[in-house]
Amino acid sequence: MVARLVIAAPASGSGKTTVATGLMAALRARGRRVAPFKVGPDYIDPGYHSLAAGRPGRNLDPNLVGEHRVAPLFRHGAAGADIAVIEGVMGLFDGRIETGFGSTAHVAGLLDAPVLLVVDARGQSSSIAALLHGFRSFRPDVRLAGVVLNQVGSDRHEEVLRAACAEVGLPVLGAVRRAGAVAVPSRHLGLVPAAEHGADAVGAVAAMADLVASSVDLDAVVEMAATAPALPGDAWDAAAEVARGPAAVIAVAGGPAFTFGYAEHVELLAAAGAEVAVVDPVRDEKLPPDTAGLVLPGGFPEQHADALSANAPLRAAVADAVRAGLPVHAECGGLLYLASTLDEKPMCGVLQVDAEMTPRLTLGYRDAVATVDSCLHPAGARVTGHEFHRTRTRPQHGDPPAWAWRDATGAAVREGFASASVHASYLHTHPAGHPEAVARFLAAARG
Repeated sequence: MVARLVIAAPASGSGKTTVATGLMAALRARGRRVAPFKVGPDYIDPGYHSLAAGRPGRNLDPNLVGEHRVAPLFRHGAAGADIAVIEGVMGLFDGRIETGFGSTAHVAGLLDAPVLLVVDARGQSSSIAALLHGFRSFRPDVRLAGVVLNQVGSDRHEEVLRAACAEVGLPVLGAVRRAGAVAVPSRHLGLVPAAEHGADAVGAVAAMADLVASSVDLDAVVEMAATAPALPGDAWDAAAEVARGPAAVIAVAGGPAFTFGYAEHVELLAAAGAEVAVVDPVRDEKLPPDTAGLVLPGGFPEQHADALSANAPLRAAVADAVRAGLPVHAECGGLLYLASTLDEKPMCGVLQVDAEMTPRLTLGYRDAVATVDSCLHPAGARVTGHEFHRTRTRPQHGDPPAWAWRDATGAAVREGFASASVHASYLHTHPAGHPEAVARFLAAARG
């Protein structure tokens, strides 16, 4: 059994990432084998989790993979660990707007894990008792087991807060003082990814670890995590999801511009016989030898548009390979790289579209249907994916589009570009939720 706990909060911005990442690193420094997880589709926090725990940060999202896969994916990601720290998303009960599906509380229930609530204590003292009473009584099936007080202003402030927590019978496992040493740069979609932040990201994680180690009772946290009962069932196994076939080189874009990917994607590709080769479109001027398929994940190509555009040899190599029939799976940032231009800077020109930054954030889950056969999905395939971007393309979709869905008002939406060899879309999907798409892509790569 792997001891486990969920780090949650009443709302976004309460300090979950600081506390969760700091806990992972502080426990690891004590010799614990820590498995890091993030609830929801977030790609950025797991990068910091990976630095903190020394193993891949993984996502647990019932919307993208289905409820039935959450516990198996957890077992897979926690293999070899003795404690797992699961960072929640938004507020404890916030999931899909219509149902709350996929919330931190939902995932905590699927994992039968205790919840440690991080509360931003700025601007309140005794009122925290009412807040905690409400969160504990709202869903009695959610095991709220303790509190970490964040942004505590003084000794007196801490004393009053602890008394209020005692009033409702919730133990305080830590009190974190206001500190700026753990600040991590942010931009239009949240934190700067760890892969881009470099040595500063390592320093930020170390600062989080020091802050949590000095402010939180780590022994009490371990004891809380140990109250999680045994989780029955088997671990997710990539080899059981896809059939192994002939070897094929699949190039996967990486480097600072393409950091949004799920660890299970590469695991599924490898299990199916692919030789995964990372290519950095900022620096590498050629595709890997014998490339049979190209995966362009999401990321922040808009932040690296000058460097991507300056690498004309690779842009030309990608365009030539696609014209020759190379299968390509491009999501969000990958779509931008295939465009003719990104903020007026030349890109690969595979798609006759122009992409640009906008002030508008597009965010949310989409229940989509594939409109045409492609290298990734057959026409009619249904997926749940997630959009998260501040760019747009002109035109918005091809003819036919990759996807169709209805928005919150019921209006029809068409999005993305698809053909027999190219699937490019803003929609992020989780390959563990659709292993058949990985198998289809590899079949196209093998010809």
